[in-house]
Amino acid sequence: MLSNPDFSTFKPWRRGNRYEDFELGQVFDHHWGRTLTAGDATLFASVALRYCPLYLNAEYAKSEGHDDLVVDPLLVLATAIGLSVEDLSEIGGPFLGVNEVEFEAPFYPGDTLTCTSEVVDMRESDSRPDTGIVTWRTTGIKQDGQVVVRYSRTNLVAKKGRRS
Repeated sequence: MLSNPDFSTFKPWRRGNRYEDFELGQVFDHHWGRTLTAGDATLFASVALRYCPLYLNAEYAKSEGHDDLVVDPLLVLATAIGLSVEDLSEIGGPFLGVNEVEFEAPFYPGDTLTCTSEVVDMRESDSRPDTGIVTWRTTGIKQDGQVVVRYSRTNLVAKKGRRS
């Protein structure tokens, strides 16, 4: 008979990086990627009340010169941010914002998004000595190599020695 494992003996697996792990110009190729489906696109548009016919009506989208439904660019942006979290901000600190968002090409159901991020700015926090502030420039790319989104994201990031 198998006994139940004692989960209190399991050590947590830490992911992400501390402030000192980053350096200007450092590039991260984020893992896996994510294929967005028509179901993802329709659910997001419906739940977010984004009732643009390009996102919900394939025939309308085709009449406007698209191959299929267009995935809402905000879903593409949210997915790109999500793909970068493990490398950039999972250990944590508050999310401070997204800036300079550029949507460069349409994204369709069945397309796969992968992302890379570069450290473009970093400084120690004046008000929180146990943290730093890091800004990354992230590029989201479709499976065919076409850039679909670029943006900058800034987070407060814990320094080494700080428990999170």
